[in-house]
Amino acid sequence: MSEPRPILPEQLEAYLALKDVAALLEHAVEKQLRDDGGLTGPQFQILASLRDMPSGKLRMTDLADGLVYSRSGLTYQAAQLERAGLVTRAPAEDDERSTVVTLTQAGRDLLGVVMPGHIQVVQSLLLETLTDADITAIAGILGRVRDQMRAAPPRSATTRRSKRPA
Repeated sequence: MSEPRPILPEQLEAYLALKDVAALLEHAVEKQLRDDGGLTGPQFQILASLRDMPSGKLRMTDLADGLVYSRSGLTYQAAQLERAGLVTRAPAEDDERSTVVTLTQAGRDLLGVVMPGHIQVVQSLLLETLTDADITAIAGILGRVRDQMRAAPPRSATTRRSKRPA
């Protein structure tokens, strides 16, 4: 393996600023979700992902692939949500080896409770400090970086082959 290129001071500054912003925003979001709804960040992501599906349901593997979260960690979080009555889990109709997670009305209702505070935190800490041009630029830049990273994702974000019978 060849020696990595040295990082330029402005590259290091950009990287560290991104890490700081992500950590500070994540901390504030986690606190808001916990205070307003007793949710963890991953639990919120699960509920929000299900809400965005027309059917309100997803296979666990598809959920894990989209969230970049370990499958075992996702199973734990989904079990917590199920105990709270916010989702149900059941074998898939077409493949009993797959588990489908479905958002319940209680889960939708809780999202309605936490979403205003969530939006307020994101707006006040991130979006209000940016111009429309900044947001367009950041979305383009981070979208490009995300797409490159998803081209060779960690195992938790790698799409798995379907277990459906042939």
